[in-house]
Amino acid sequence: MQLLTFRADGDPTPRLGARTDGDRVADLTALATAAGAELPPDLLGLIRAGEPALATARALTAGAPATRPLAEVTLCAPLRPGKIVGVGLNYVEHVAESHRTLDTERELPDRPVLFGKPTTAVTGPGGPILHNADLTKQLDWECELAVVIGEPAFRVSEADAWRHVFGYSIVNDISARDQRRSGQWFFSKGQDSYAPFGPVVVTADEIPDPQRLDLSLRVNGELRQDSNTRHMLFGIARLIADISAGMTLEPGDVISTGSPSGVGAGMVPPQFLQPGDLVEATIERIGTLANPVIDAR
Repeated sequence: MQLLTFRADGDPTPRLGARTDGDRVADLTALATAAGAELPPDLLGLIRAGEPALATARALTAGAPATRPLAEVTLCAPLRPGKIVGVGLNYVEHVAESHRTLDTERELPDRPVLFGKPTTAVTGPGGPILHNADLTKQLDWECELAVVIGEPAFRVSEADAWRHVFGYSIVNDISARDQRRSGQWFFSKGQDSYAPFGPVVVTADEIPDPQRLDLSLRVNGELRQDSNTRHMLFGIARLIADISAGMTLEPGDVISTGSPSGVGAGMVPPQFLQPGDLVEATIERIGTLANPVIDAR
């Protein structure tokens, strides 16, 4: 399934939905009410409720239920994760460009490089990326595959990691390159709006090989990143095993699995986001996450 959160008809309350064929939206909340079925009202609740709730959602969308065009609704971030675990330097070519332009180590890391992004950084499809020139002159982009956790994971093996995955989405790991503080990335990557997320969460059964997905990013229509998840230095199973070695991954948590090369800091000369720009991150089988950049001073 392709699950989403949306608003429609002037109602400020977000609703749980599913994207169906032809870019249409089925209102799962309304369908559950009409059928007298029990279904959590939001995606985080559905993930936490496990397979029975997902089976109910699938049944509600079977048989061509009433839908509306995707263009008639406003998409929100699919959910607000409990935590977002970011992964740095996880594509070989990005390691090279980061060493050249951001003073990181030349050698490939021998274990995943991890950092956190607060949930207050999350914004949804179409949500503005805030450019505050009083805080940064180097606002950068990073298209990343997001792994959404479905079952609690603590000290799991790589072989067992896949059963803890609920699905996949997109995170644009926005970074203020000039706000690294003594090498620490939290403020650089954690400011409000620095984690655009969406447009949907695609359940794991619909993406049998997440390590073979094309991903790309455009700024104002110009291609900046173009790669494939097969080039990850540490694959998804390794990331889950490594992170869960020391912390519990809970249902609804998100792992942002790292960026390929092609970031603004790596361009010659460097190019960074400015108010008025439109950033579009695309991943095969998931869709496109588009966000405008606005002046936030």
